Order: sequence, then C-alpha cells, then structure tokens
Amino acid sequence: MAYGGGGGGGGSGGRAIRVLNVAEKPSVAKAVSGFLSKNQQGGLRVRDGRSRYNKIFEFNHTVNGQPCHMSFTSVTGHLMELDFDDRFRRWHSCDPVDLYRAPVRKFVPEDKSDIRRTLEEEARKCQWLILWLDCDREGENIAFEVIEVCTQANRNLNVWRARFSALIEREIQNSVQNLVRPNQLFADAVDLRQEIDLRIGASFTRFQTMFLRDAFMINLATDDRNLVISYGPCQFPTLGFVVERYWENQSHEAEEFWTINCTHNTDEGTANFKWMRGHFFDYTCAAIVYEMCIQEPTVTVTEIKEQEKLKYPPLPLSTLELEKRASRFFHMSPAHTMKVAEDLYQAGFISYPRTETDRFSEKTDLRAIVFEQQGHPLWGSYAQLLLNPEAGLWRNPSSGRHDDKAHPPIHPTRFSPGESGWSRDHHRLYELVVRHFLACVSQPAKAAETSVEIDIAGEAFSSSGRVIHAKNYLDVYTFESWGGSMIPTYTLGQQFMPTTLTLDSGVTRPPPLLSEADLLTCMDKAGIGTDATMHEHIQKLLDRHYAIKTPDIRFSPTNLGEALVMGYDDMGPEQTKESSLKPWQYSLRGQIDPMTISTIQVEMLFANAVFAMNQIWCLSKNRMDISWLDAWDSHRNVVWLPGSISQAAVTHDICGICTPGPVFKIQFKFRRLEIPPNYNVDHLGCIGGCDDTLRQLVEICGTGARTASSVSGRGQGATSSNSAQRSSSRGRMACVYCRQTGHSSDFCPSQPSRSHTARNQETNPPNGESSIHCNSCGEPCVLRTANTATNRGRKFFSCQSQGCNFFIWEDSMNGASSVSRANARSFASNPSRRGGRGSRTGGRASGAAFVSATGEPISGRCFNCGDPSHFANVCPNRGR
Repeated sequence: MAYGGGGGGGGSGGRAIRVLNVAEKPSVAKAVSGFLSKNQQGGLRVRDGRSRYNKIFEFNHTVNGQPCHMSFTSVTGHLMELDFDDRFRRWHSCDPVDLYRAPVRKFVPEDKSDIRRTLEEEARKCQWLILWLDCDREGENIAFEVIEVCTQANRNLNVWRARFSALIEREIQNSVQNLVRPNQLFADAVDLRQEIDLRIGASFTRFQTMFLRDAFMINLATDDRNLVISYGPCQFPTLGFVVERYWENQSHEAEEFWTINCTHNTDEGTANFKWMRGHFFDYTCAAIVYEMCIQEPTVTVTEIKEQEKLKYPPLPLSTLELEKRASRFFHMSPAHTMKVAEDLYQAGFISYPRTETDRFSEKTDLRAIVFEQQGHPLWGSYAQLLLNPEAGLWRNPSSGRHDDKAHPPIHPTRFSPGESGWSRDHHRLYELVVRHFLACVSQPAKAAETSVEIDIAGEAFSSSGRVIHAKNYLDVYTFESWGGSMIPTYTLGQQFMPTTLTLDSGVTRPPPLLSEADLLTCMDKAGIGTDATMHEHIQKLLDRHYAIKTPDIRFSPTNLGEALVMGYDDMGPEQTKESSLKPWQYSLRGQIDPMTISTIQVEMLFANAVFAMNQIWCLSKNRMDISWLDAWDSHRNVVWLPGSISQAAVTHDICGICTPGPVFKIQFKFRRLEIPPNYNVDHLGCIGGCDDTLRQLVEICGTGARTASSVSGRGQGATSSNSAQRSSSRGRMACVYCRQTGHSSDFCPSQPSRSHTARNQETNPPNGESSIHCNSCGEPCVLRTANTATNRGRKFFSCQSQGCNFFIWEDSMNGASSVSRANARSFASNPSRRGGRGSRTGGRASGAAFVSATGEPISGRCFNCGDPSHFANVCPNRGR
C-alpha cells in the first residue's frame, strides 16, 4: 500500500504535528505513554474513547527533532475477523465442500465497533500514525487491520512502525526515535494462514460434527446441541502425536530379560558393577554365562579411566523452552505459562515472551542486566560473584541456531524482590527467567569422573563415580542437579572376590505417554504452529475432549480423539500427520485445490471415522452403544466383548448373516495367556450377534478391560471391577448349544464332555512320547536337559512361549510340584530370602552370596569335588 506524508520528518518546521499512536492492549498503551510523557511539558492527560476499556492518553513528545502532540489509544488483539459471506455462515446453509470456494471477507465485528469509531475519529485529526503492536507476524497483521480502518478515515496519514522487545523506558525511547515502515509481507502471511485454517477447518468441522453427532451417542460434558467436533490443520497433527504414543504404549508387550550384577564392599564404600553386555532375553544363555562367572568368580581390574567432565548451562531462553521448562519444573501448562509471562511482560519485568531467538545480540548489555539483580535476597550474592572478575565465574552465553530477527531471548528487564499482587506462579516464572539468564552467563559445572572395568571369567563389568569440583552455574540454576557418587579406589590388575554376584531379571517397559514438554518438542520438530500458538493447539485438544491429562501430567487420548485419528489415518492426505502441512504451505491455491473433492468422496472418507469409532468404543469399554448406519437411519445394540482382546481392527468385510446391514467384521487378536489353548489368537469375527467364538470366549474369559487403569478416564460408566463384570456376564449369557442360562457351553448336559477327552490326549500323546502342555498358556512344552552342577543331565519340560516361565522336572511328573523360574530368580536376586551365611574359608570375601542359575543356593562348596572349604577355581582336583 502507499503511505502518505513521505519521510520521517514529515512535519512543518517548529509547529507540532498530531500523531495517533495505537498499541495492541490498553495496558501497553498506558505503559508506553508513561515512559514517553516523562519530563514533558504538560505531563500526561487521560480521556475516554468510544470504548470504555480503551482510554486515550495525551502528551507532548519530540521525534527526531519534530515536536509532536501524541494521542495514544489501543485495540484489544485482532480488530477484524475473517469469515464467509452471510449466506454460507449457517451450518446447514450449504454442503461443507462448497466452503472451499465460498467468498470470504474480513470485517470489524460488532463487539469492536466502538474501538473502530475511536480510531476513525482520532485518525481524522492526525497527520501521523505510529503502530505499537507486538513485533511478530500476528502483531504485524493487526497493524494492517488498524491501518485499513484509519486510512479509510484519513488517506493522507503518514504510517510508521515502532519496534520494541521490552516494556522498559530505554527500549521505548530508542524505538520512538528509530521508526520503520510496517511489513506488508508479514501481514499477508497471516492472512493466508487464516484463510487456509478457515476453509479447511470449517468444512471438516461442520461435516464431522453433523455426521458423527448423528451417528453416535457421544457422551461428553457438554450440551449435545452445542457439541462441536472441530478440525484444524495444526490441531489434528498435534492430536496424532498423542494418539500414536498412546498406541505405542498400549501395544507394548513386556519382555523378560536377564542380567548379571556384581557388587564389592570395601572400607571406602560400595561399587556396583553392571554387566557390559547389558542383558540377554534368552534365559538359558544368561544362565550359562552366569554359571561360568560363578565357577570363576575372581575379579580382575582391567581398566581405569579418569577424565574431567563438563555440564554446560542452558542456551538463552526462547518461548518454547520457557513452556517446556515451566511444565517440567512447576507442572504449569503451556497456556497458563504464556498467560503469566504476558502479565510479567506487560508489567515490565521480563522481555517479550513470544520469541524463537536463543542467542543474544552483541549489542545487548548483559552485565547491566546482571547488575540490576544484585540486591535480590536469593540470587543477589551470585549476581555479585558474576560481576567480580577475580571470581572467574563470568562466561559469554552460548548461541543457539534460532534468531527470529524481531526479539531477543526472554530475560529480566526490571528488578523485583517479589510483588505483593503476584500469584505463586508469577513468582516462580519470574524466578525461572532470572535464574535462567544468570545461568546463561556462567561457567559450566566441572567434575572428575572415574570409570573402572573388571573381568570375571571373561565377562566385562563396569562401574563409575563422579566427584563435583565446581558447581558454577548449578549454584544459581537450582532446577537442575548433577549428582556425584564415590567409588572405592582400585589399581590396574588388582584382584578380589565379589561381595555379591547375582542373576537378576527385569522386563522391558513401554514408552511413557507424552508429557507437555514432549508434545511441544514433537510439534517444534515437525514445524506445527509457532511459538505463539503451540500452547493454543494443545489446549484445544483438552477443550474439545480429544485428550485428557493423566494424574502425572501426561496426555492420553479419549475414545473420540482416538477414533478421529484412526479415521483420518485412512484418508488420502493423512490429516493427522505433520507431513500434511508441508506440500501446501506456499500458496492458498496449493492448499485448496487438492481438497476440492466431491461430496461422495468426502462422505466415504468420513465413513472411516465411523468404523474407527465402532472399534474404539468396543475395545476401551468392552461395552458400547453401536449405531449401525443404514443410509441415514440407525438403531442401537449392546455388545459385550471378551476381556482377553489385545487388538482389533474394523475390516471392510461384511457379515452375510446379521441384519440390518452392513455389519462390518472385525479382525481380533487375543492374549494367548488368557484364552484356552484350543482357541486361535487371531480371529475374524462379527459383533452383530452371530459369532459363536466370541460368545464362548465371553463365557470363559468374562468381559471388561484387562486392568482398571485401561478404562480410567474413558467414560464415567466403567467403574465396576473385572470380576464383577465377568460374573454378571456369565449370569446373563446363554449356553450356545441349548440356549439355556445357568451353565456354560463347556458343561452343557446335551454335549459330550470335551475336557475328559482333552485330558486323555494330553496324558497319552501319540507315538508314546513323553509330552505335556504348559498349565499357564496352553502351549506344548519342550523336553530339555539341565547343565547345572547339581542337576546336570536331569531332564525337564519348559514352555516355548516367550515370557512364560513354566517348567517341570520330568522325573517329578508323577507327584512333584512344578516350579516357576520367576520364583527361582526372585530367590537369586533377593539375598534376604537365602538365610544368613557367615564367613567362608578358601579366600571367599566376607558376606559373599552366590546362587546358581536355577535359584539353588551355593553354600561355598566346590563344583568339582563338592568340598565346602573352597571354590572350584582353586580346587586341587581341577583339571583332572
């Protein structure tokens, strides 16, 4: 656009010109007016505008030698809204697909008409317009909204832009003397994003809300008439991260592993040595290696390393890091963090809180910022040390890779020992900003780290210790720690006997659900949102009931959120993936054209969401109200599913028996340990009522979630225990043979006994072979031969299933009880269960405790000759 007036002088000699100044918020207008009116003739005067919330401040000032009479008012965020023409604004006025081509307009809404009238009236009396909006793209867009209103009233305005990063006097005074022109390209970029979000968001929001609300009874804490199932190009990729991590967490199958641990006690302390192989998933392999170590338990020190370690202070503080650290340290949500930071900024205590920059300019006077903090009762003494050259604590801050060219990193701009009107979060966030800045200009923490490697029977183990020499920045950055631990002193080649040597078991753990800091990191890597909008996208997931926060402040999807992601994952553009944002980011036409598809195509795409919602309600509640769609009519069924289901996926196969249709079949996967051995873990079934297998498994396994936690937070009705659900379901279900209640299908009087036949087959296998089935999971067991010292050559059966610990000795089949290796390993890893043993002869360390791979105690006897007075490695009969 063309600006009137020409250059920065623009005035007429010594005569004062009238200048209209506009800020983004009333508080900013008041603060800037206070700074600029200082020591000015006539002082500061205040009068009302058309809006009672947006006052007009008047004062005199000189800009680059030009006397000016300043009128300073404000808007309240965006002055205009973007929306469709009136005939497209009602939800049922058009097909949602038509919104991709419907005309849009930008206008001042009725609730901001008073602000518009104030701007128009003041603009008619002025020659200059100075814009004091926030210095980011959003602020630039608001600036051009103000320009449009003001220039319609006065086309001869000379338009200027004031750029500042903190509401402090030196920053404001410098800004008013260095005015620039507003940036049209920044504003256009925001207009483009707004139109893309409006067209895509409105069309999909209308379609999925009307379609899914009519198809399902969605139980949310809101009036059904006001229920909105919204869609957004940034909102859904964010939800996709939450759901994908949830799926990873839920699909994880714990796998047992084994590791060897060694400890050594001395007068200087205890060293814990870790097996450098890490762990084995094969128990037999781990047991063999462990037996080797038991037979040759002498420890030899093979390597000692000593080196200096540094822990560096954090980079200068960006918005993203502020949100992540406030969440991690104080459990503050990103939305709340930005609200508190905005309060501190408007009051002049910190710099502008929306910045991507993580590097300070060479022009920034860092020492002056530190100097202001010397009087604080908590960190004032540290600030004094920083400024003391003899202390050697100062270090120029590291520079990150981000610089938005608009604002510096977040830093304190005004000293405060704590204001009386601050909340607890205001105190904590101000403290975080100050301590973070002081840490940035400090030396890294220094420590000496010692690592020791040892050898036991050819197996390598290691232990390390750390001694902190100088905490440096950690003295002020109390949110982080760097623990130190001492280990005894060792010499190269030293030999000793371990205090304990145990074979311990553990299980793999699923990846945790995403925390707020994790989710922000995912969004940042994928380029979703900006530093100013990321927290809004996260909050929208909670507001729309797409996700909830767990008690440990992590995100878990609701049934609705999970179903929507599953439905959209089947759509062409992959709307829940961050990649969906990339191809169309350069132009509006690139965004709109691929989305202008026919109504029939869109309806087919949304059918995927219906399938997904069927699936999620089935799995998470094991009871759901299903709406089977016949054209646009529906009826309701109550379906109970077995509690042993681990996975399910709705297919496009249609059941040929159940009516009214279509009723789509579901591919189920059951947990092997929870179903009888004669049932397959994979089953393509129908929940329309015709599937005998599902009904039988309901009788056998009961219904309900596997654990109470798996249904917590997903509907208020899932509160009964599993046992109650199972018992109640058995009482209701009829036998599949005689259709009578009171007994299960396995014990129907009208059917021959199958359990007796199964037992005969189990105890009398074909070909006379000795064979049994696992009594835990039903899988056939394998005959193996033990290779331990006390049981060498003895045969036993063990289960082949991964993660199952069942085994039984062959010679005890006729009466001896079976044991579980889990119990043996628990015995091995818990010395307190083995009873006390005093000192042993033969060079054994005092209090040493050894166990065999099968959990049997080793009471100091030799494996070669059985003599309890020595170990096998010093046996006089060794090698015979």
